[in-house]
Amino acid sequence: MKRKFIISGGGTGGHIFPAISIANALKKQLPDADILFVGALGRMEMERVPAAGYPIEGLPVSGFDRKNMFRNVKVLLDLFKSLTLARKIIRNFKPDVAIGVGGYASAPTLRAASALGVPTVLQEQNSYAGVTNKLLAKRASRICVAYDGMDRFFPKDKIILTGNPVRQDLFSVKAKTEEAYEFFKLDPTKKTILVVGGSLGARTINQSITAGLNKIARAKDIQVIWQTGKFYIKDARMACHCFTASGLVVTDFVSRMDLAYSIADLVISRAGASSISELCLLGKPVILVPSPNVAEDHQTQNALALVRKDAAILIKDVDAKEQLLDKALELIQDDAELKKLSENILKLAEMDSADRIASEILKLIV
Repeated sequence: MKRKFIISGGGTGGHIFPAISIANALKKQLPDADILFVGALGRMEMERVPAAGYPIEGLPVSGFDRKNMFRNVKVLLDLFKSLTLARKIIRNFKPDVAIGVGGYASAPTLRAASALGVPTVLQEQNSYAGVTNKLLAKRASRICVAYDGMDRFFPKDKIILTGNPVRQDLFSVKAKTEEAYEFFKLDPTKKTILVVGGSLGARTINQSITAGLNKIARAKDIQVIWQTGKFYIKDARMACHCFTASGLVVTDFVSRMDLAYSIADLVISRAGASSISELCLLGKPVILVPSPNVAEDHQTQNALALVRKDAAILIKDVDAKEQLLDKALELIQDDAELKKLSENILKLAEMDSADRIASEILKLIV
């Protein structure tokens, strides 16, 4: 008998990649399984999921507007439409299990699945649970999490610590490879700082690097790979116009993040769940600058979960322009501190997360 699964959620790469990883893990264990994604119309998943080889249905759902309450009339109408559409999708597809990874579309999809008697599994990526998953938790059969202490938000007997699925290609390159230095045209004798703010970029991190370009130029034994994101590359290149040092790579997107990680002695990053999971598995010392523009300030909570275990350095977004680069240049010269951070963050790594989540899903249909 062919098994069927619905996977719902998205909105950001941090939701979409784990969802696709779970789908791939299910296909690995059940090659003839049918998997259907349900996403939000106009969001990233409507392109990324088909590119990964899976069909997707879109719902006209969006998040609540906390600044303009009048706009929420349309949001509520769209939510009602989405619930109706989700019920139709569930009835037609007849999934054995519905999986929610967070994001707008997962709420109507999993609520409809529960109402129609379909077992549901939630994947919560952050250390501070999102509103959608908290609302769906009571009816869920399993809740797969990436952090300890999630019984603050969910029924304890439903929680399984699995970690977050991450990009497997990141582990295909060994540390400090000649290929990586050649790719970025960097010097193997110098220490490397990797600066990332996500594929779209991070304004404060970029402004902090721009303000400290002269300090980078004076640090003769340091080199930097700076991923600005597509919205900030023009300004970054203008700021670097007079920067003559060879040890600075400025790009809107790092196409070979596996190579970048392989030579990074220190990483500067936002504190999204997927990024943190990658850093844990790679054992990379990191300075985290949580984005203040996310629901329930969950990136700060993600970062604090590491800081409390001496596994990362946290600098608040509001303090970054004054403190970030100075702290990075100081830390990268402290081999003992780098080693301690690396060892401690590696202890928090959860291996084979997608396979473990898939196994929990399959337990519900045996």
